[in-house]
Amino acid sequence: MKYTELTCVTTNEEQCDILTAFLAQLDYESFMNESSTVLKAYIKTSLFDENSVKMLQEDLKDCFSFGYSFVNCPDENWNEKWEENYPPVLIDEKCYVRAPFHEALKNVDYDIVIQPKMSFGTAHHETTSQILSELLKVDCKGKSLLDMGCGTGVLAILAAKKGADMIWAVDNDEWAYENTLENVERNEATFIKAFLGDASLLKDVSFDIVIANINRNILLEDMDKYYNVLNPGGLLLLSGFYEDDFNMINERVTSLPEMQYVSSRTKNRWMVYEAHKNC
Repeated sequence: MKYTELTCVTTNEEQCDILTAFLAQLDYESFMNESSTVLKAYIKTSLFDENSVKMLQEDLKDCFSFGYSFVNCPDENWNEKWEENYPPVLIDEKCYVRAPFHEALKNVDYDIVIQPKMSFGTAHHETTSQILSELLKVDCKGKSLLDMGCGTGVLAILAAKKGADMIWAVDNDEWAYENTLENVERNEATFIKAFLGDASLLKDVSFDIVIANINRNILLEDMDKYYNVLNPGGLLLLSGFYEDDFNMINERVTSLPEMQYVSSRTKNRWMVYEAHKNC
C-alpha cells in the first residue's frame, strides 16, 4: 500500500491545526507537525487528489493562504520516518506509550508498546492523548468497551490493561486493522476483537463504554449507532473534532433519550467530550 505525503506551509501553528481538521475530512489519515508552520499529512496514494487541495486553498483564501507540495512515499520509507520522528509519550505520569525501539520506563502503571506504521493513534495527537488521560480515570474492570476508529489500537489496549474484559476495536482502514492485530499481540491483549469495517458492524452487541475518535461528520452520522449499543449507565467518549464544533456535537448527543452531557476538555483546540446514558 502506497501513501502520498502532502507538505503544507503556513504562517503559524493555528493555521496548521485548521488545515489538519479540513484534511482529515478529505481522507488524510496521519499528520505530523514538522514545525509550527509546516504540516505533513498522509493519504493513500489511490485517494490523493491535487484538485481537492487546490479547492481547499480557494475555500480558505479569505482566512489565510498556504503553499503545498507532495511526494509519493514507498511503504518501506514510512517506518523509517516514524522511527526518526516518534518519541515516547507519558500520559499523566501513569501511562507510557512507546515504540518497540524505546526503552521501557520504570514506575508507570501502564506500559504500552505501539508500532504505529501508518495508523493514526500514537498518543502524540491531542485527541488520542486526551482520551488516554480520560480513560485513566475510568473504572474499566469487568467492563465492555468499544473503540471506534481504533487506529493503532492504543485506547483498546489501555482499557485491556485496566481490566476491561470484552473489547471491540473497529477501523475501516485495512492498514489500521492489521496494525491493531499486531499491537494487541505485542501487548499480550489478544482477547481484544479487532474488526475491519465501520459502525454497520454494531449489531446484537452492547457496551458499557463507547469511545469514538473520528472526524466530526462521521460522529454525527453514526451517533445513533453508538447510542444503540451503549448500555444504560454507560459512558460515551468522543473526540476527533475542534472545540468550535462543541454545540453541534452536544446537540446531537443530548437529543437522544437519557443522554446527559458530563464534561469536555480541550488541548490546542481539539476537544474530548464525555456523556453518560442514564439508567
